[in-house]
Amino acid sequence: MNKEKILITGAGSGLGKEAALALARRGHTVYATARYDTEVNELKKQAKDENIDLRSFKLDILLDEDRNKLLNIDFNILVNNAAIGDSGSVSEIRVDRFENVFETNVFSNIKITQIALKKLIEEKKGKVIFVSSLFGRISYPFLAPYCASKFAIEAFASSLRKELKDLDGTNIQVGIIEPGAYATGFNKENNDKKFEWMQRESYFRYKWQDIKEKEEKIFNFLERKKFDTIINQYIKAVECNKLKHRYTAPKSQAFFIQLGRIFGM
Repeated sequence: MNKEKILITGAGSGLGKEAALALARRGHTVYATARYDTEVNELKKQAKDENIDLRSFKLDILLDEDRNKLLNIDFNILVNNAAIGDSGSVSEIRVDRFENVFETNVFSNIKITQIALKKLIEEKKGKVIFVSSLFGRISYPFLAPYCASKFAIEAFASSLRKELKDLDGTNIQVGIIEPGAYATGFNKENNDKKFEWMQRESYFRYKWQDIKEKEEKIFNFLERKKFDTIINQYIKAVECNKLKHRYTAPKSQAFFIQLGRIFGM
């Protein structure tokens, strides 16, 4: 197994943090970037305690000066993991909430990828891995801002994958990781954002409690899988010689998503 040099965005919490630690424990050099100083300090402490080659620093993908830090870092794999979410009814949610999600999940990921590619194309090899979602393959009610942003990343990553195959003299591989629902706290925070306003002023204000109860039941059921099923997909994508187009987990959720796509759900 080759020892890789991996830069992961959004590694301060959730799956990004778990993946960064798992990859460093396997002997890779990992640049685990995070948006907040507290997250950076926690990662540094854990790296020191475990004596692993995990180097953490603050990187907000929304900021030009932070994205440009990549130009001075020695890495050969970029994992675009940073993302935010929002939720609400498409019929009434403020458009600026969509714009906020797209600015982080789509436009900033495009910008940081273009910076990374300056380095990777010059070196003629490397990998760019996008963390999408199974909700980037099929929509879910009241989750349109997040789903739409992940649909967009799917298209962007797939186009880039095809384009770079036509770049002569280089071997830059592009792939997508599609996590299902895991109990990181992200889904609950994302889903609950809509209730801040929908219970007061919404076409659905008389049903918001029913909607909330239904979502909690569904996600409590879905989020029972352990993190290692998806972290293994991060590891496979990083360590493989030939990057597949998609890596998904849990397999049961991916199967039902594919069925839903076939039957037009």
